[in-house]
Amino acid sequence: MKLPLQVVFRNMGSSDVIEAAVRERAAKLERFYDYIMSCRVVVELHHRHHHQGNLYHVRVDLKVPGEEIVASRAPAEHHAHEDVYVAIRDAFDAVLRRLEDYVRRRRGAVKAHETAPHGRVAELNATEGYGRIETPDGRLVYFHRNSLVDEDFDSLGIGAEVRFVEEMGELGPQASTVHVIGKHHVVG
Repeated sequence: MKLPLQVVFRNMGSSDVIEAAVRERAAKLERFYDYIMSCRVVVELHHRHHHQGNLYHVRVDLKVPGEEIVASRAPAEHHAHEDVYVAIRDAFDAVLRRLEDYVRRRRGAVKAHETAPHGRVAELNATEGYGRIETPDGRLVYFHRNSLVDEDFDSLGIGAEVRFVEEMGELGPQASTVHVIGKHHVVG
């Protein structure tokens, strides 16, 4: 870590044993990801005036490049948090899951689904069985009547909205699979 670990105790006295448990968990996070800039952990005792059933709230706040990752385990979520070590474990497990998600995003392992190319039918040649699709950027993409999926070429009209799979043909771009978009379909 670039900055030293901060452990804060609220509504309770500081404890070397609890702090050691927090430091051990923080060290595991740092072994998982080297670029943690800072880590702040707050251990808080709730319901201080009860004779039994005191619950612990633990919050872990990590700063990593470009983001802050926060996880906490509040006492209302789980009665097992009468044990401070369970609350610490749960909070660190939650922040680890968020850190793993962050690392996957940074590595590009999270797939971004591309939307299929789309456009409108700009021309049709019924006698020769082909047409052209105009894309939003103004290009014309050739398609053959056999490229239409679940649609009759003869019922297709100029201006019909379509999505398609584009590939390079002998004479330029062509659509290999053309789907007519229904009026309720949303194109991203």
